[in-house]
Amino acid sequence: MKRLTIGFCAMAVLMLTSCFGSKVASGNGGELTGSGGRAFSEPAPYGMVLVKRGHLKMGLEQQDSLWGKQTPVRDISVDGFWIDDTEITNSEYRQFVNYVRDSILRERLADPNYGGDETYKIEEDKNGEPIKPHLNWKKALPRKPNEDELRAIESLYVTNPVTGEKMLDASQMNYKYEIYDYTTAALRRNRLNPEERNLNTDIPVDENEKVWISKDTAYINDEGKIIRETLNRELSGPWDFLNTYIINIYPDTTCWVNDFPNADNEVYMRNYFSNSSYNDYPVVGVTWEQANAFCAWRTEYLLKGLGPAARFVQRYRLPTEAEWEYAARGKDGTEFPWENEDVANGKGCFYANFKPDDGNYTKDGNLITSKVGIYSANSNGLYDMAGNVAEWTSTIFTEAGVDAMNDVNPQLKYNAAKEDPYRLKKKSVRGGSWKDPESYIRSAWRSSEFQNQPRSYIGFRCVRSLANTVSEKTRPGKTSKKK
Repeated sequence: MKRLTIGFCAMAVLMLTSCFGSKVASGNGGELTGSGGRAFSEPAPYGMVLVKRGHLKMGLEQQDSLWGKQTPVRDISVDGFWIDDTEITNSEYRQFVNYVRDSILRERLADPNYGGDETYKIEEDKNGEPIKPHLNWKKALPRKPNEDELRAIESLYVTNPVTGEKMLDASQMNYKYEIYDYTTAALRRNRLNPEERNLNTDIPVDENEKVWISKDTAYINDEGKIIRETLNRELSGPWDFLNTYIINIYPDTTCWVNDFPNADNEVYMRNYFSNSSYNDYPVVGVTWEQANAFCAWRTEYLLKGLGPAARFVQRYRLPTEAEWEYAARGKDGTEFPWENEDVANGKGCFYANFKPDDGNYTKDGNLITSKVGIYSANSNGLYDMAGNVAEWTSTIFTEAGVDAMNDVNPQLKYNAAKEDPYRLKKKSVRGGSWKDPESYIRSAWRSSEFQNQPRSYIGFRCVRSLANTVSEKTRPGKTSKKK
């Protein structure tokens, strides 16, 4: 018996040595030398540039001459992050819509009601053991569909009552995703162990103390409607911090006629998102909720291609209000995303797409939005941080602004429940747009919109925190889009 024990111990030591190295066993004189490991080198995200950590005086330092409005000013510091060099375009957002369309189609092709081809959905491993079901993206969609497959394909389309053409049924383009709220889970008041909730040892531990948390969940009912609920429940386990969302992700193309009554903008409603001529224009008609869904999908899409390294990569998300202003001001913290306070150069060429005069939208060369990246980039290599379309941030809008935030990586975040008062659903919007005057396109100017409201002048771009914030080596983004 003793031999077996010694043999087992020797085998365990051998395994540990082979897995973790033999620095201790090799003799280090009993000195503290640290535990090594293989460093993760984060790949440069395509189409993004690195904004290095730094400091800025956030807000308008002088009282606004147009509205007499005071904007809070504060010195803050932010860590480095990746940010899209342009706003998300129609073409890029359409890739998201097509992904959702094809995922729904694969689900239906695997459904017995549409032929039941199980190879479109993997539910078992190679040994026949059940696993978490997932779609098989390696299997191509049918080029010559049979009768059942054709029914599955046609179920995603509707017929235009006027022209008779087949159109994608936008009401079915629902994307389901899950987000684990690590921050809320980490709060001491939400610990499962009552002894960890209060570090004050003078206060007796209440073993029967109940902790209540809010959890977002969503499902589709029998009528095909998305039902969103915020559950207030007693904490029972770590999975209570997993939130589920189902979002219809098709842009609201009617925003062009709803934003501008008594105007003939039907041509944009019918063409702006679907016509390939607008591929490189910023997507609009996207709500804050849809922009967040895009970030979740973009993360999912990235992680599928990274393999084991995926656990180190941070999620795509909307920028905080502070990150957005810091990135827009550039390396010198300027009022506009360019060096001087003028909005045009000596030859009368404008630096951004906005409304220079009352009613004269075309003075800068554009009527509505423009292609992304046709104006010069700021010193961070970012295009259209002023004008073109205003941009969603992740920050809730309050009049207090930065005064209510921390001075390091500031953020005010609130995921409004469906039943919350509508006033709590305002999000901060930055940058001004093609329809705004000069005052609104300054980097520090703050505006707001409700999170479920699509607009023809609001778009977004994504950011990603650095996987390794200690090392900030500059990496290139896309080839310059300036024309």
